[in-house]
Amino acid sequence: MLVAGRRCRALALAGDGCSVEVVDQTRLPFAFELRRLRTLGQVEQAITGMVVRGAPLIGVTAAWGVALAMRAEASDAALEYALQTLAATRPTAVNLQWALARMAAVLRPLAPAARPRQACDEAERITEQDVRCCAAIGRHGLTLLRELAAQRAGYPLNILTHCNAGWLACVDHGTALAPVYAAHDAGMPVHVWVDETRPRNQGAALTAFELTAHGVPCTVIADNAGGHLMQRGRIDLCLVGSDRVTAAGDVANKIASLQI
Repeated sequence: MLVAGRRCRALALAGDGCSVEVVDQTRLPFAFELRRLRTLGQVEQAITGMVVRGAPLIGVTAAWGVALAMRAEASDAALEYALQTLAATRPTAVNLQWALARMAAVLRPLAPAARPRQACDEAERITEQDVRCCAAIGRHGLTLLRELAAQRAGYPLNILTHCNAGWLACVDHGTALAPVYAAHDAGMPVHVWVDETRPRNQGAALTAFELTAHGVPCTVIADNAGGHLMQRGRIDLCLVGSDRVTAAGDVANKIASLQI
């Protein structure tokens, strides 16, 4: 998405081809800085230290962590160590376990000499798959937003969101916020109410930053202000991510999502 008018991803392969660059989310919203990750240890620290956040981005970052580990040493022991080390960084993150299982399935059958190249190729495939999935979410959600916007007679569609489900939580586009970016880019007037999302303030620090940087009008509100805005008819739609979805349709997300 856009930052200072330039396209940016939350993670990208660095120009040297031997490392990845990630947006340091601990520095937002007051400074936009990229951090280069060259080793397994640096990837581990980036995940545990909240430099990268969001389940999709954590999964992609972990895949690159395995790839970087294979560049340093591609033995069976080194592969298992990398997988175990990264699995322990955020044990509840579904995307993390999925990405590591996918990397393991590709790399375990290979001879060590073949692993470095194949690890990078698979990490790149995982990265681009995430981008495509998020873009598809945006296209699908845009059709729903268009239906609601048609009832607004040209007035902005007011959307409430909680936590961060934008491009900073993924590689690009985002999940729950992907339709918002698609709508804005299509010329649809939208405005986003952003819950601050205590205690880590992902909404105020991350969501508001990325929306503003992309030119999407937004307003940060206290977590308990959503009900007041709904009561006054100031919210047309709520869009949030989901950490878990049951077969019955129940969803679990960041604390304080229940009230919206």
